Amino acid sequence: AVAVFTGKANCPYYAKAELLADYLQTNLPNFRVHKITQHPEKWEQWLHDICEANGWEHTQSPIIWRELLDRGGKGQLLGGLNDFLEYTQQYYGITSMMLSDEMLDIAEENLQAHLEIVKEDEEIKSLIKPMQIWITSASVPICYHLIPLLASGEVFGMTTEISIHLLDTVQVKEILHSIVMEAEDMAFPLLRSISEHTKIDQAFIDADIIIVLDDVLLNLEVQSLENYIRELSDICQVYAPLIEKNAKSHVKVISSGKTFANLKATMLRTYGPSIRPENIIAIATSWESTAKAMLARKLNMNTAGVKDVIVWGNITGSNYIDLSHAKLYGYDCAIRGPANFQRPLLNMIYDSEWIHSEFLSAQSTLSSRVSRCTGMLPAHAVATVLRYWYQGSPSEEIISVGILSEGQFCIPEGIIFSMPVRFQNGNWEVMTELEINEMTQKVLERLSHELVQEKLVALKEINEMRPYEAE
Repeated sequence: AVAVFTGKANCPYYAKAELLADYLQTNLPNFRVHKITQHPEKWEQWLHDICEANGWEHTQSPIIWRELLDRGGKGQLLGGLNDFLEYTQQYYGITSMMLSDEMLDIAEENLQAHLEIVKEDEEIKSLIKPMQIWITSASVPICYHLIPLLASGEVFGMTTEISIHLLDTVQVKEILHSIVMEAEDMAFPLLRSISEHTKIDQAFIDADIIIVLDDVLLNLEVQSLENYIRELSDICQVYAPLIEKNAKSHVKVISSGKTFANLKATMLRTYGPSIRPENIIAIATSWESTAKAMLARKLNMNTAGVKDVIVWGNITGSNYIDLSHAKLYGYDCAIRGPANFQRPLLNMIYDSEWIHSEFLSAQSTLSSRVSRCTGMLPAHAVATVLRYWYQGSPSEEIISVGILSEGQFCIPEGIIFSMPVRFQNGNWEVMTELEINEMTQKVLERLSHELVQEKLVALKEINEMRPYEAE
């Protein structure tokens, strides 16, 4: 058995009890001691909690019990100092002759030592600052699949701890609670904490990363597209000022979801002007990945060998899948080379009718596949882009991301537009060196016009918009 001694750090009776315990542990082979020193200000609450948990009655410092490690169950209460002195006298014939002055001096030393230990612990904890990640509309399936990817260590590195905050309305509190418990049960080494939040005014506190998953479910038979756009704008009007107020200055904001991915990012920038514009992006990787998979199946090759497919424009609206720069690696053809040998994709696909009918048309199989994805693919897309942002993207490989236009490729400024970028050193840069043909340029003009009009609708009659409420 182990004798547990706990008391106020400045208590002279605790000092006398622990010194006698140290003597017994040194001189008796089977006597083991575990000491728990409490700050004087925390003692009363701690004593109340330990007595309530074990069904004990004890009101002063110290409190001493035997922990029956080999038998299970709660410990056996011995009592306070006098009870312990009586116990040691009866069982071991040993007592303490410590004088009152000695007890007071040692108690003062105990307090100083305890304060130094507490300070040292706080300093150590302050050095370990987990990355704070907030996820909105966290009850959606994407979030459920995203959490294991973020907590695995592959996204931010195997030495970066994270804390995840799930934000949604009070109506889905039970779903959030279930996600939290399941994530805790998985015991990820790098997941410092995961918590649920339903009070909007507490959103985004100390956020390093914010992943916005909010969607408005479109049903144009119920209301107009303009009303849905205004509904989304209302959400961004609430989020953006809270991000400015509560999040860290370098916060990265990621827009994902099934509807208005570009517009969400645009409006968060519009209503949150102090958020760094280069830190607000929209995720296009789901389209990129699905397009590569379709092309790989057509060519009967590994999907990982298809590179540099570009997604232009409105990610969850009208976009253009550009294959003019796409390349194939490891393609089984008459000409072979080393691992880095590549072939232009369009030279390998001779079925141009398939490209335009099945692949690029508005009602294509590609559009259908992306729209049906609700969990794994969009979660993987978010995690992949975050990994690139923090660890860099593959050298020379094209990644499509919705970013705030500054006039690249003659795209109007002030809208979030998906275009080719590369990630390195914690930043991204647009691959403006890529040449685009005349046909692509015309497509970009049309897509730009559509996004500009969408933004104008969102901003129209702003003062008459109803406030978005989240409990």
